[in-house]
Amino acid sequence: MSILKTYPAPKEAVCNDDFFVRVREEGGEWIPLSVYEVKVDMHNVRKASMAQFDMEGNIEVEITCNNTVDVKDVTIRPLSYKVSYEHYQNVINLKLDHPCKLSIEINGERFHNFHLFANPMEKDHLNPTNRHTVVIEPGIHLPDDIVRLASEPNSDNEIPDTVYFAPGYHYLVGSQLLVPSGKTIYLAGGTVVVGSFVCNSVQDVTIRGRGIIYLADIEKTTYFRGIQIEFSKSITIDGIVVVDPPHYSILIGQSSDIKINNFKSFSTRGWSDGIDMMSSTDIHINDVFMRNSDDCIAVYGSRGNYFGDTKNVQVKNSILWADVAHPINMGTHGDHGGNGDTIENIHFENIDILEHHEPQEDYWGAMSINAGDKNVIKNIKFENIRVEDFELGQLVDIRVVFNKKYNPVPGNRIHNITFKNIEYNGRNEKPSRIYGYDSGRSVKDVSFSNLRINGRIIRNAKSYFDINEYAHHITFDSNLDK
Repeated sequence: MSILKTYPAPKEAVCNDDFFVRVREEGGEWIPLSVYEVKVDMHNVRKASMAQFDMEGNIEVEITCNNTVDVKDVTIRPLSYKVSYEHYQNVINLKLDHPCKLSIEINGERFHNFHLFANPMEKDHLNPTNRHTVVIEPGIHLPDDIVRLASEPNSDNEIPDTVYFAPGYHYLVGSQLLVPSGKTIYLAGGTVVVGSFVCNSVQDVTIRGRGIIYLADIEKTTYFRGIQIEFSKSITIDGIVVVDPPHYSILIGQSSDIKINNFKSFSTRGWSDGIDMMSSTDIHINDVFMRNSDDCIAVYGSRGNYFGDTKNVQVKNSILWADVAHPINMGTHGDHGGNGDTIENIHFENIDILEHHEPQEDYWGAMSINAGDKNVIKNIKFENIRVEDFELGQLVDIRVVFNKKYNPVPGNRIHNITFKNIEYNGRNEKPSRIYGYDSGRSVKDVSFSNLRINGRIIRNAKSYFDINEYAHHITFDSNLDK
């Protein structure tokens, strides 16, 4: 049995007609999808396309390329998914039997491409008529009025626990909604919210749905994010999309027990990272697609108003596309005025890296660990990582650093770093770096098991790694059973 659910865009949404897309349950009636405009790559901002739907079972997709009739080549990434397709002239047909996130690229074009998000069906789609729900209709909203509605008793003298943004275009005056504890913010499919959500000193909050947080038309202001989580705990983000935030898509600062699932984001501005975490613990990130013009995932210690170690972070089953900077970065910031921080127990598993482009050599590394600010970084694992051909950078960068731009003092040390089943296929074979800073601030115990570059198992550092005298116990193991 197949199930399909689509969400028409509100009339005010910014759409892109480069592609006409329709979907159907296998053998059923075709349903057109709304195709949104998403901007990509701050080096040269261009307009790409994005559409989404929910599915279960077997679904057929038909993509018509309106911007060219001469389709010579079709690439569907991640390449590891091995998605088959048929095409005739400018029409591409493919079949999906499970949810996935794809980039469809015509004639090698990666910047005017089509991003297709086939979401899983929502397990508990909210009913807006439930008496525990406050429905926010499309329009211009004062955030304080939304909070007031969420705090007033209903006819049964009960406080609603859900704020439901109905399908349509919503504009938040002042651009930020402070979410109270114990609330679910539900962005229904077909919802576009111009504004962001802030969880400050709260707990037990969920922000979910199939809606879009759209920030492309908001001028860049200092520290303005899609979702901001600080001094909070037990926060869940699920299913939504953030488009072109002035700063991070999600900030996690001095918070714990954070779950992020099926999240998608695009950004084109300076410091518009994907998900950044500082001084936080117990972070679980699953099934995200990040296309950002700065680090996709960044793991730090203390920074700004946030103080403390960062521990127990898991990122899995995800796709990272860094048009600028690192797909994965950790360690730059810490408590340099005190004793430094510890960043530990970080696990990246089953990740596809689609791009890494960074002109500045100091910020190379598809997988980067740079310990600055007296930080200690330990017990880090990268497992089952597939890195596709990238434009500019290097595969791995592990360094204890002093970066005068960001680090008043060097880091302390890096140790117990594991790379298992890492595969890179591409033309960029710049040697990866493993550097300690000095004899007292070293890198130690870095192991590579089944590292493959362009199909070749790497059995030693020769040709592929630059290792200085302050890095010790760097080992390579090609035994696939370990």
